[in-house]
Amino acid sequence: MPKELASGKPTTRRYSSEEKAAAVRMVRALRAELGFTQGTVQRVATQLGYGVESVRMWVKQADIDDGVTPGISTAEAQRVRELEQENRELRRANEVL
Repeated sequence: MPKELASGKPTTRRYSSEEKAAAVRMVRALRAELGFTQGTVQRVATQLGYGVESVRMWVKQADIDDGVTPGISTAEAQRVRELEQENRELRRANEVL
């Protein structure tokens, strides 16, 4: 019987870029092999021992990054974060002046 966590909070696991990319490749290969998309994410997530929603989000973001579906790419989101950070820093500097 597995031991329960003392704090009662679920643990979070950080996945490497290689693990994420491999999971996305597996989902895409399974979709191509079977000819449909339903259930492929769950099958791959179960095989790898990853969370279903994690894998689903990785596939969704990979589709956006590859231009398959519309949305904000990872590079664009990173650029927005950098610009917002720069904006905050400039506002702080202006307040000092």
